[in-house]
Amino acid sequence: MTSQDTRHLPLEDLHQAAGARFGAFAGWSMPLQYPAGVMKEHLHTREHAGLFDISHMKLFVVSGPGAADLLNRACPLDAGAVEISQSKYTFFLNEVAGIIDDLIVTRLGADRFMVVANAGNAVEDEKHLKALAADFDVKVEPLDRVFLAIQGPDAWAALARAGIETGTLLFMHGVEPRLNWFMSRSGYTGEDGFEIGLPEADARDLVAKLLEDERVLWIGLAARDSLRLEAGLCLHGQDLTPEIDPASAGLMWAIPKEVRATGSFIGADVLRKTAQGPWWKRVGLKPDGRQPVRAGAALIDAEGNAAGHVTSGGFGPSAGHPVAMGYVPPGAAKPGTKLFADVRGTKIPVEIVSLPFTPHRYRKG
Repeated sequence: MTSQDTRHLPLEDLHQAAGARFGAFAGWSMPLQYPAGVMKEHLHTREHAGLFDISHMKLFVVSGPGAADLLNRACPLDAGAVEISQSKYTFFLNEVAGIIDDLIVTRLGADRFMVVANAGNAVEDEKHLKALAADFDVKVEPLDRVFLAIQGPDAWAALARAGIETGTLLFMHGVEPRLNWFMSRSGYTGEDGFEIGLPEADARDLVAKLLEDERVLWIGLAARDSLRLEAGLCLHGQDLTPEIDPASAGLMWAIPKEVRATGSFIGADVLRKTAQGPWWKRVGLKPDGRQPVRAGAALIDAEGNAAGHVTSGGFGPSAGHPVAMGYVPPGAAKPGTKLFADVRGTKIPVEIVSLPFTPHRYRKG
């Protein structure tokens, strides 16, 4: 992709004014960090409230009499059993049960669902969903919205101060609080928080009000990555790919038991076989010392045999040590197992650990 093809956030001028340093991500020019720096941004989100511009992600409305049936075909999901305002983490799978994308689907009405897709897959997701929709009485509508996330223990209070009440909304639920708005209590940090899709003019007003609050700080993509990694959350394109299935990724909890058994979603037969004995298992990795182990590093055992690879890695400011995730054979996946990561020829000892590295603090009740 050339620089001319790079997409720009609708609020880019606000990020420029805030002193953001930009970089390329999934075809977009994204704020990587602000003058406070990655460490402070990360810790501020854990302690107060971080504001993220995630407008590179895509929202789709799926509506019509065949909406639930379409989603049941596209995803390992029982869309008809999802309650109004409830959100579900799910996937688009290919014919061999590989993860095309991971998504959040929220039921907004009897025949109306909101689908939130990742930036790097938005174009393919739209093509995929519209191709499948040809067999159903359904409309797939991509929305043109600014998409913001506010995350952290003070997120709800900052929104209340800005005139948006969130008190009855629980984790993994979403509503349309105003015309052309969508708000869910969800996020990508392990903290309590919200994601809000809204028209640009409304977004500019909301951002101005939120940033008047000293508890709220702009947070860039670098801290978003360290926050999600500490929380043990997957990044599509690294921890999840079309070659990785939900069983290997440790994400079968997202698929209802009856759907696993009898669902007719794409890739169902392959996933049923794979779930009985996956070749790989996603694990947490804690490197010894202070040197981070990055994505792509090979994992080897004490005898020098190949034992998997790292898919995400960096330093965890809240954990206080390097953190990573990767895939190993099931026999090496037990917490406490010792391996080595090959970092440019240097063997860094790593230990298999349980995820997440920092506890989740979602508001579930």
